[in-house]
Amino acid sequence: MNTVRFGRTGVQTPTICLGTWGHGGSSTVGGRPVGWFGTDEEEARRSLISARDVGITHWDTADVYGAGRAERLIGSCWGEVRRQDIFLSTKVGWDPGSHNHYYHPEQIRRQLESSLRNLRTDWVDLYYLHHCDFGPHGEYLDEAVDLLHTFQQAGRIRFIGLSDWKSEAIVRYASRVNPDAIQCYRNVVDDTYKSSGLKQWVEANDVGVAFFSPLKHALLLGIFEGPVTFGAGDHRSALPEFRDFGLISRLRTCRRELERHFGDQAEPVLHGLVGALLADAPTGCVILGQRRRSHVAAAAAVGQPLSPEDALWVRQLYQENGRATRASWKTFQQAR
Repeated sequence: MNTVRFGRTGVQTPTICLGTWGHGGSSTVGGRPVGWFGTDEEEARRSLISARDVGITHWDTADVYGAGRAERLIGSCWGEVRRQDIFLSTKVGWDPGSHNHYYHPEQIRRQLESSLRNLRTDWVDLYYLHHCDFGPHGEYLDEAVDLLHTFQQAGRIRFIGLSDWKSEAIVRYASRVNPDAIQCYRNVVDDTYKSSGLKQWVEANDVGVAFFSPLKHALLLGIFEGPVTFGAGDHRSALPEFRDFGLISRLRTCRRELERHFGDQAEPVLHGLVGALLADAPTGCVILGQRRRSHVAAAAAVGQPLSPEDALWVRQLYQENGRATRASWKTFQQAR
């Protein structure tokens, strides 16, 4: 497994991080699907053990993944995995509890205690603020950050992280938080890491960076033959791209191109999609969901950055073919 120095944390971490959003299984909040359908809990647990065996020792989770199920699954592994062998991150922020805004200090304390119980550990290596909604004027930020520093001093957390779906939001608050690591949404289709200024900030401050949803929830793999429906509680059921026949068809073409171009690789498509993100991230890793042992085996075969030329080729291919067309189900039926 290829490794990288994770910024100023000084931790040598795999370039592939194990993501456990899917380990939480199906889930809804306010009737809205926010999880992943079809998770076999025992298989998900075995995938964690397998990941350790192949050197994927950076595990990422959150308090809200399956309302704590993902954290509890990790906590159940310590009899077979040494806790000190895993660089473990979790997050706080999406559950406001009984409060009318996110990041109330009382709720942060409650959620950290819950995470530590679920994870069966005395400390978390990296504790992320899960999003950048700190109030209309950022008024809840400073107290939240001060509290995380208190947790650090008490040995409950080692490093502080900041996450969001929008790189621009992270840039807005990065200097005030001064995180040791950031986690942002990035793939070869949706990528504002550089244009937002986040890449420059990360490198100037020697910060670790973890990219989530690098496969756009598996869509970019080009494995679907037509519009897809998902079971109850799967967040992908709300994403129009999975019902876009034109897009899905073009992504299958991209898949064939990567299989041809990287034919000497065990996982040519994954190699291209992940390696393109690592090409310009010297302190970075990519988070891959690995809720099955087959996912772990595929993840273990990648993690090398592409050359600048190959990274540019992959980006151009997906920029040209990876945009939504909003083609209808009727179009798909006619095409068949």
